[in-house]
Amino acid sequence: MVGLLLDAPRLGEQGDGANDQFPSICAMHRIAFYVFPDFQLLDLSGPLAAFQRLDQLTPEQAYDLRVFSRQGGGVRSTAGITIDTLKPGRAMVDTLIVVGGRGAHRLAEQREEREAVRRLARRANRVASVCTGAVILAAVGLLDGRRVTTHWRYAAQLQRRYPALKVEGDRIYIRDGHIWTSAGITAGIDLALAMIEQDLGLELSRAAARELVVQQRRSGDQSQFSEALALEPESDRVRMALDFARAHLHEPLPVERLAEAACLGTRQFSRLFRAETGETPARAVERLRVEAARHRVEAGHEPIERIAIMYGFNDPERMRRAFVRRFGHPPQALRRQARGDTRRY
Repeated sequence: MVGLLLDAPRLGEQGDGANDQFPSICAMHRIAFYVFPDFQLLDLSGPLAAFQRLDQLTPEQAYDLRVFSRQGGGVRSTAGITIDTLKPGRAMVDTLIVVGGRGAHRLAEQREEREAVRRLARRANRVASVCTGAVILAAVGLLDGRRVTTHWRYAAQLQRRYPALKVEGDRIYIRDGHIWTSAGITAGIDLALAMIEQDLGLELSRAAARELVVQQRRSGDQSQFSEALALEPESDRVRMALDFARAHLHEPLPVERLAEAACLGTRQFSRLFRAETGETPARAVERLRVEAARHRVEAGHEPIERIAIMYGFNDPERMRRAFVRRFGHPPQALRRQARGDTRRY
């Protein structure tokens, strides 16, 4: 059985002064994770680790983290690892996060479990789910009429089962008022980083991301599907060309250059590429450029013109048209949306 260690020493206590750059925390924020038999371990450990990293970055403890289950005691995850949990009792909660896992569907059918979640949610100012944890919040009635997301594999099922919801199955996370829902597995980390940004500011959120060795959290509006994964081909030749393209997005990438990287003739390469990816080489390069540029647009304050050149679009208008084709919005609108996520409710 694994007991969760939630009181690791802060960097400042170790004498390296790494947390001196950040301000003191006015009040500790109480976060309750709710688990159940056959929960997904990463749905818990990912966001929990993101919040916990703040203890090494701030002079005072930013978050009080607790893991609850209806009965308390040991709860076994789908990975076969059992963790110690607490009974909710009359615990005070600022944020409730219900994790997902294959046990979520069974839990949603159990009245006692639903009532335990409902009681915790009533005490919370912010309620969230990771992955199929949305099924539990929906069963409790907390998601009616709200925009929500979940793992893409279960989005249609969630919508059919709970027609009062507005399910958007191609989002990393969605915040609708005080209710937050996120997609599967690693999206829980993005959710936690967005909450940290809301609670403590962008710089601490970025610092936590660096500590976790992940990119600064993805925008909630971003697709769950990576363009790189969507283009994953079968043959080594096409993979070689895509790897070359990813490493040289700032340079011109005509089909002749990609064919050369694949050690094929231009015509043969074009036929093979389209057969394996469903895209022309030019369109695939645009997709890779747009995905890379979007991260830069949303995460910083660099001029759009500079980002366009950095990722091979050469002029901002060309990049704008590519963004509208791919996301339905120009770069400036996506940047505004990303900044809008930080507003308090």
